[in-house]
Amino acid sequence: MRQKSYAADGNYPNSYYAASRNMLRTPVRVQGRVETDICVVGAGYSGMATAIHLAEKGYKVVVVEGAQVGWGASGRNGGQVINGLGASLATIQRRYGEGAARFIGGLVQEGGKVIRRLVSQYQIECDLKPGNIYAAYTPAHMKELESKQALWRKYGMDDHQLLDREALRKLVNSGAYCGGMLDSSGGHMHPLNLVLGEARAFEGLGGTIYEMSPVIRIRNTGSRPIVQTTEGEVSARVVVLCGNAYLGDTVPELVSRVMPVSTQMITTVPLGEEVARSLILSDMCVEDARYILDYFRLSADKRMIFGGGSVYGGTDPADVVAKLRPNLEKVFPQLKGIAIDYAWSGNFALSFTRVPQMGRIGANTYFTHGCSGHGVTGSHLFGRILAEAIDGDATRFDFFEKLPWYPFPGGRMFRAQYSTLGSWWYMFRDAVGW
Repeated sequence: MRQKSYAADGNYPNSYYAASRNMLRTPVRVQGRVETDICVVGAGYSGMATAIHLAEKGYKVVVVEGAQVGWGASGRNGGQVINGLGASLATIQRRYGEGAARFIGGLVQEGGKVIRRLVSQYQIECDLKPGNIYAAYTPAHMKELESKQALWRKYGMDDHQLLDREALRKLVNSGAYCGGMLDSSGGHMHPLNLVLGEARAFEGLGGTIYEMSPVIRIRNTGSRPIVQTTEGEVSARVVVLCGNAYLGDTVPELVSRVMPVSTQMITTVPLGEEVARSLILSDMCVEDARYILDYFRLSADKRMIFGGGSVYGGTDPADVVAKLRPNLEKVFPQLKGIAIDYAWSGNFALSFTRVPQMGRIGANTYFTHGCSGHGVTGSHLFGRILAEAIDGDATRFDFFEKLPWYPFPGGRMFRAQYSTLGSWWYMFRDAVGW
C-alpha cells in the first residue's frame, strides 16, 4: 500500500493543539513557476528551523508544505523539550567510538537552546516552561538513569539530578514509580503554537511559505533542482528535504532509510488548578524509562496531556482512548473515569540505528530525517546544521553524513513486523525488571 505523504484535505487533526492554536493562517498555494535561492520541503520544525537560519543569513528562501504549517509531527507531538538523540550517548559511544560520543555529547543540548533563542527573539507565545523528569518503574531503570547521569557529566553536561521514590513523589504524585531523574535543561511547550510562531518569524524575515501544495516529484537533472507540486513548481539553487515521516514515496532514494511509526495522545477535560497541582506539583513534563514509554504533562489550561504507545508502519489504532486510558489510570488512579476531550495519532520517522540522518542527493539536494522520537530538539539542531552547511561550513553536517546507516531488515514489506518482534523483547525486559 502506498504511504500517503499528506492529508487528503490538508486540515489539522482533531487534536487539543489544533483546537487551542493561537493563530490562523490563510494558505497560499504554489501556482506556476517560482524562482528562489533555497527551497525547503516541509513546514515542520526541521523545515522552519532550516528556513529561519538561512533567512537570517540573507538567503531568499521558500518553504513548500503539502498540508498546513505544523500539520505533521511538529504539531501533534508531546510538546516535550527532551535533550539527546534517538540513540543514547552510551549506544553512540559503543557503536561509533569515543570521538563520536564526544562530538555528539557536545551538541545534544543545542536543540533546546535553539528553541529558547527563537521563542525569546521572535516573541513566540507557546507556553514554554522549564524542566523534564525521567520516571523509573524498576531498579533496573534507576541504574540506567544513574549511568546516563554519569555519562552526560563526562561530556560536560551536569543538569541531571537523581530522585529517589520520595523525592520524585514530591514532583509527580504517582505511586507507580520507584524514582527518577530531573533534567533542569529540558522543558515543554505547545508544539503547534511553536511551529506557527516560527512560521510567522520566518515570514517576518522575508521568507515565503506555500501551503496546501503537495510535492509530487523532485527533479535533480539540471544545475537547479525543481520541486514539482500539484499546481506548479519551484526552481532553486538548493533544495532541502524536511518531510520526515510524511515524505512518503516522493523521493525514492529515501524510502528505505526510515520507517513511519505512529504514537498516540489524549487530553482530558480541564482539571482545575488544585487538581492539576496535586498531580504534577512541579509542572514539568514527564516520560518514563521504558522502551515503549508513556509521556505526559499539564497544558496551560490545566488539562492532562498523556501520550504513549507505538504502531510500526504508521497506521492508527482503532480506538486511541481505549489504548491509552489504562496507562493514564495506572499512573494517576486519581483520574479514573476522567472525561477525554481530544484523542489523536501522528507519525514520527524511525531510523534503524535510532540515529538521525543528514545527507545529500546529488550536489544540490540536502535532507534530514529519522529523529526517532526525539524530534523536537533534534530537528531544531539539524535545521541549524543544514543552514551552516548550505552557507559554506559543512563541518558538523559532514560528521552526520558519514555515519553509517542501514535499511530495516525485511524490506519495506516486512520491516514493521520485524520491528514489532524486536519491541516485544524490550517490552518483556521492562515487564520483568531487567
